Amino acid sequence: MSWKDSIIRQFGKLNPKFLASIEKGMKAIPGVSQKIDAEYAEVMVELENSAKPYKNKFTRFTEIPQTGRSHAEILLEMESMRALEESHWKDGFVSGAVYHGDQKHIDFLNQVYAINSQSNPLHADVWPSATKFEAEIVAMTADMLGGAGQDVCGTVTSGGTESIMLAMKTYRDWAREKKGITRPEMIVPITAHAAFDKASQYFNIKTIHIPVDENFRADVEAARKAVTPNTIVIVGSAPSFPHGAIDPISELAELALQNNIGFHVDACLGGFVLPWAEKLGYPVTPFDFRLPGVTSMSADTHKYGYAAKGTSVVLYRGNELRHFQYYTTTEWPGGLYFSPTFAGSRPGALSAACWAAMTSVGAQGYLSATKKILETAEFIKKGIREIPELHVLGDPLFVVAFASESINVYKVLDYMSHKSGV
Repeated sequence: MSWKDSIIRQFGKLNPKFLASIEKGMKAIPGVSQKIDAEYAEVMVELENSAKPYKNKFTRFTEIPQTGRSHAEILLEMESMRALEESHWKDGFVSGAVYHGDQKHIDFLNQVYAINSQSNPLHADVWPSATKFEAEIVAMTADMLGGAGQDVCGTVTSGGTESIMLAMKTYRDWAREKKGITRPEMIVPITAHAAFDKASQYFNIKTIHIPVDENFRADVEAARKAVTPNTIVIVGSAPSFPHGAIDPISELAELALQNNIGFHVDACLGGFVLPWAEKLGYPVTPFDFRLPGVTSMSADTHKYGYAAKGTSVVLYRGNELRHFQYYTTTEWPGGLYFSPTFAGSRPGALSAACWAAMTSVGAQGYLSATKKILETAEFIKKGIREIPELHVLGDPLFVVAFASESINVYKVLDYMSHKSGV
């Protein structure tokens, strides 16, 4: 048992920052530092073996080869890598990495990618199809998330992290120009995605973390007390990644509306599940643009939207807010430069594949897939609840987390990982 496991077993779950301070103090004790370093070294060896399974199995390149290799040789090596280590997900033992395993769907997206492999949305005059695909991806996503008939707009991004970071950058710049805020703060539940802390670091926005209740949902009263004249945005998850809990979005959105503060719903995980779950009759309360206080959302098309990896959508209530996301310069000697997202050149083929996925799956396809997901989640929750040593955390809809007061769940994870061959 590691030193961290010993502390957690004795004192229960501790705040990560408090645990870090304990670690710092323990390292000052003679002999303890070496023990902790030895534990970390052991973990790092396991991680390296896991991350580098091809060591000594394939030719290693540290410089460009003098003579180029044949296409056939390269393709054969890649196929060997896939067969050797990268096909476990097809057996259904990987959680949260692959969202659509149907080979026909994958082959279709690969065909779409090949047709559009040279497309670059930065040069819309050369590839106008990229503009069409991205505009329609945004429009379809906005419609799905309560934006029909409203002034909801947005952009296609490379993933949930970029969507979240762009939104936070947008609120920072909006608050600076519209409200004169130069020391911005954002109110974020401790269960929100790490991308919000990343945005805090990148854009110099102070994060005010608020606690969650016994069901791992954001504490509205704590959010109310955290509001200051420097608050630019409040964040809610639908659902959160750690526990699958949907924050009290309507209450948080109303709080933001009352204080003329932005409110961002992170629906990266649930954006393409919750709307269909609601249509199926599951207890999903409004979480999207139907709520007046919701001013932006993020939803990942490359998760349950079943697009190829590398696309997400960030949405805003109104062009005026989205304006603060964009970057433009007219002073560059190379001429006008304009970029809606962080990247300049982008793979238009991913946007084409995303559009193809959404239009090929269709509403009935998403409805059917969501039904299967929710039925499977119910089966998993029932099975966990039948094991005396385990309990489900909170009351999740489709992302299920469990814990135990009597056994080490991390040991369970290790065992299950080896059992599945992952």
